[in-house]
Parts: sequence; structure tokens; C-alpha cells
Amino acid sequence: MNRFLSALAVTITLACQPAMAQSWDTSHWTASWGAAPAGPPPDASLHAFNNQTLRLIVQSSVGGNRVRIRLSNELGSTPLRIGAARIGLRAQGSDLAPGTDRALTFGGRAGVTIPAGAPALSDPVELNLAPLAQVAVSLYLPGAVQAATVHVQARQTGYVSSSGDHTASASLPVQRTIAAWPFLTALEVDGMQGTVVVLGDADRRWTDVLARRLQTERNAGTRPGVIDRGVKGNRLLGDDPANPLAGRSALARFERDVLATSGVRQLVLMIGIEDIGHSSAANPLTLEELVAGYRQLIARAHAARIAVVGGTLAPFEGAARYSIEKDALRQAVNAWIRSSGEFDAVFDADRVLRDPARPSRLLPAYDSGDHLHPNDRGYQALGEAMPLTLPRR
Repeated sequence: MNRFLSALAVTITLACQPAMAQSWDTSHWTASWGAAPAGPPPDASLHAFNNQTLRLIVQSSVGGNRVRIRLSNELGSTPLRIGAARIGLRAQGSDLAPGTDRALTFGGRAGVTIPAGAPALSDPVELNLAPLAQVAVSLYLPGAVQAATVHVQARQTGYVSSSGDHTASASLPVQRTIAAWPFLTALEVDGMQGTVVVLGDADRRWTDVLARRLQTERNAGTRPGVIDRGVKGNRLLGDDPANPLAGRSALARFERDVLATSGVRQLVLMIGIEDIGHSSAANPLTLEELVAGYRQLIARAHAARIAVVGGTLAPFEGAARYSIEKDALRQAVNAWIRSSGEFDAVFDADRVLRDPARPSRLLPAYDSGDHLHPNDRGYQALGEAMPLTLPRR
């Protein structure tokens, strides 16, 4: 019996051996660019494509020698077919820099069909990518496609071709331009730099300012990437049923937009003003409800060894949804963020943006005009004020 068991163990061991030697990839991946997807958009905002090529432009924050991309059909209700995909450095407009174009594959195949509700990672490809580089990602959509998963406020021109697969064209035959990032949610590089995710309800790319500072003012080897997962109109506690492009609540999208980000080491959390603004007199939001939401995100981040920087909420007197009661709640939230000790660090955005002569409103020089959102100068000030030494866990 013992000889039988020994023989059986040998047989099982041999049966479990791989048919050929495996080459396991032990690289450490870091997100270098990213955006938070939302949707599906209402019909009036829906981007539709048919047998066309998209060339989407993004900017890296950190560099590497190999790259891969993450695509998303997470808000779609039907499979998304990508016929071909390529990546290269951008020269100007939709043109590629000579010698930088690379074909992307998915499990060794030139294309991929992404099921509804799912993302897809490309295979790694060799590309010498510098920090703060302009990168062009080309996606061929062979059929009729509606962009149900999209980041609509890219503040970056993207390009849509005439009919056909033009992913390998150095100069795209442009039919029209768009100011959105359909389907593309991340650019990743090999390396161990780590990355900072900014999660919130602002989407003006002040994070680009922070990324430049980290690359130019920090010592080499300690320069993390910066990923903007902000969505205009986003809330901490609940979704806005009237505005699907504001994205799922921070509580709902946390796993996808923070924990699934490669290399995330720090989280900057700046969210809550939309919850306060939409609070109703009949059912007013409370400090306890907001604190409970913040504590959930802190706990979920700390469980993954991610340090959390709490951002205070900027003033909004004069905005359409402002009231004295809502401002009192905002100030109570800020007092808790500053004094609770539950965050690993605090970034006092309120003090950066407020008018010293009237702290309940934005500094006029930083006001976009709606008294709620800062203008470009205001976001520049945020990016310049953010400390470059971030906590670690």
C-alpha cells in the first residue's frame, strides 16, 4: 500500500508539472497616467464610432522601459471589440514620433473582446518612456460602438479617423476630434516608483502641476507617479441619478479607481462638497454621515497599506446650492479633517483657495465664476501648495 501511495504521489506530481518551462513576469507595475470612467452617458453626450480608429493622447507622470494599457468596458452593457491597438510617443497633433510606434497585444492576440462590465490589460511592450511624455494610444473599433464607458472631461484633444484601421498610421486621417477618453483608463510602466491617486469631485488636472513638481523637485528614485481619479460632480456617499457622468460614489468606485491602480502607495482624498451642496432641507446631510463615509475609505485604504491624505473642502458662498447651514456643515467637516488624527496627513485646500477677507468664499482670483469650482489659477495654486513629502504606511 505504501508503494502504491508513493507511486500515486509521483504520478500526481508529474501530472502537475508544466509541459514547458514558464517565464513568470515578476515586474512591479506603476500607473503613470489614469482617469476615472463614468457612464453610460445620456444620448446627447454619447460618442458613437463605426469602423474607425481613435487616437487618444495622455501624459505620463513617471517613465519606464516597458508599458501597458488598461481598457474598460465596465459601464457597458454589450461586449466591446477592439480590433487592434498601438502605442507610441506623440510628435504633434495626432502624429506619432518616428520610431516609437509599438503594436499592443492581449494574451498574444492583436485584438480583444471585453465583456460588459469588465476591464482588460494589454500585454507589456518595450518602449522607452520618459516622465511627463506625451503618449498616443490608438484603438481600432471595427464595428459600430457607443462609448458607454468614458471620461468626458479629458481637457485634452483626442482624434477620430475616417473609416478603417489606421492604428499604424504615423499621421492619422482625422475625421473629427473629441475632448474625452473613451475606454482608456490607465497607462502603466514597469518599475517600483509607486504612485499617488487623487480621488475627488474636481477634474481640472491640477494633478499635472503636482506631477511636474514631483519629477523636477524630488530626488531621483523617490519620484512617484500621479493619477487623477477625479470626476466633476462626484459624491462621497451616493450617486447622482440625474448625472451618470458624475460617476459612481467614491464609496462605490473605490476598489476600481484606487485599489486596482497599479503601484498605489498614497491616496489624496478631496471629496464631499457635492454631497453637502445637494443636501436637502427635508433630509439634511449630517456630519456623522460624512465622517462615516470618510472612515470607510480610510479603513479600506489602510487595509491595503495605502496612506491617506485628507483634503479640506473649499468654500462655496455664492454658488447656486449655497446656504449658511451648508457652509456650517462644510466647516464642521474641515474641523474634523484637521483635528481628528484619522488621516495620515492633511492638505488644507480650504486655506489655499479661500478669500482671507471672507473665508466663506473663494478668493476672487481663483474663482471660475460659479463660486464653486476654482479656475486654472486656483488649481495651479493647489498643485503648487501640495506637499511633496507624502506619508507612507
